[in-house]
Amino acid sequence: MQLIMNELPWSDAPAVAAPKENEAMAAVPFQSYLMAGFECSSHRRFDGKRIDMVAATRHDVFALRDYARLSELGIQTSRDGLRWHLIESSPRRYDFTSVASQLDAARSAGVQVIWDLFHYGYPDGLNIFAPDFPDRFADFAAGFSRFHLSQTGRAPWVVPVNEISFFSWIAGDEGRFYPHARGRADELKIQLVRAALAARAAILDVCPGARFVSSEPAVYVKSRPEDGDNAEGAEHYRLSQYQTLDMLTGRLAPELGGRADHIDVIGVNYYPHNQWYYPDREMIPLGADDYRPFHLILAEIYERYRIPIIVSETGAEGMERVPWYRYIRAECETAITMGVDLQGICLYPILNHPGWDDDRHCPNGLWGFSDDSGNRPVYEPLLTEIQSAATPARQTAA
Repeated sequence: MQLIMNELPWSDAPAVAAPKENEAMAAVPFQSYLMAGFECSSHRRFDGKRIDMVAATRHDVFALRDYARLSELGIQTSRDGLRWHLIESSPRRYDFTSVASQLDAARSAGVQVIWDLFHYGYPDGLNIFAPDFPDRFADFAAGFSRFHLSQTGRAPWVVPVNEISFFSWIAGDEGRFYPHARGRADELKIQLVRAALAARAAILDVCPGARFVSSEPAVYVKSRPEDGDNAEGAEHYRLSQYQTLDMLTGRLAPELGGRADHIDVIGVNYYPHNQWYYPDREMIPLGADDYRPFHLILAEIYERYRIPIIVSETGAEGMERVPWYRYIRAECETAITMGVDLQGICLYPILNHPGWDDDRHCPNGLWGFSDDSGNRPVYEPLLTEIQSAATPARQTAA
C-alpha cells in the first residue's frame, strides 16, 4: 500500500473533539475486543478481471460455519462486506440475495458485523467520476439499511467506503484498479468523500441508530537521515494520509459537509509494509532504528481527532503471523495505557485467500481454504497465541 503525494492541502488545526454522544457510546461499542475480518474486495484489477474474494474464499457458501468458528473462539465482532456489483445489476434495482447468507449466519452465531458497503468494487457501467455517483451510492446504502433492518430489526454498523486514501491512489493515479485512471487521485478522493457523506445521511434517514466506522490506512514516511533535502517532502507525504479523515470531519474542505460527529469510530488499517522511506518507497522493516512504534502512530491519530479507534485491519503472511500479532497486541496495550480510546483489533483477513494480482495462495489467515463440506484447516500457532492472550480493559473516551 502506498499513498500518492498529491496537491490537496492538509490541516494543522487543533484537534476537534467528537461530540459527547460519541464519547458515551465508546464505553461498549463492540461485542469483543478481538475482531475478525472477511476479505471482501470485488474490484476490477489491471487486466480487467473482476475479483470476488467472498466467492473465492467460499465465505458466501460457508458463512454459517465461518461465523460459528468465530463465536466458538470468543470473537463476537467482525468485518464483512457487500458485493455491490451483484446487488445492483440494473440502476437502482437491488437484490440482496448475495449477502443474505452472511447476514443470517452472523445473526445465528451472535456476531456483530461492521459492513463494508464499498470495498473497491462497484457495478459495471457506473461512472465513479460522474456528478450523480454520490447519489447512486447513497441510494444503494439506504437500500441495504432497509434490508438489514427488515432482517435483523437493528440498525447496522457500516464502513461506507473502505480506504478512500488507498483506492483514490491505486485507481485514480496508478491505474491498477478500475477505472484505471492516471493523475486523478485528488478528484477521486473528493468524490468518494462526497459519496461517503451522502451514504451516511441516507442510512440515517432509514436507521437513525446506525453507526459509522471510517477505515483508512495508517502510514509512516520519512527521508533517510543522510538525505535532508527530502525531509520536507517526506513529511508532506506523511501528512497526506490525514486528508480523507480531515475532509470527513470538516477540518479540510468543509464545503463538502464533513463534521466531527460524522465518524463514530476511526478504523486504522496497518500492515508490516506501512512504513517506508521517501522518495524511493523502500520499506522500513520492523525493528529498524527508523521504524516508528505503532503505539505512537495510534496516539497521534487519537490526539488529532479525539474519536475512538479500532485497528480495523492488521495481519502478516506465513510464519510472521504470530510475531506480528504479538507486536500489534502489545503496542495497542501500550496505546491504551497512554489514554488512547482503542476499542479493538481486527485480524484481517481471517481466511487465506487468492492474491489480488496473481491468484497466488496468500497464507495470512487463521483458517485456510475450505473443502466441499466447509471444513477449513487452522493455523495452529496463531490459534494458540490468540487463546493465550489476555484481553486488555477497554477505556471510555476521556
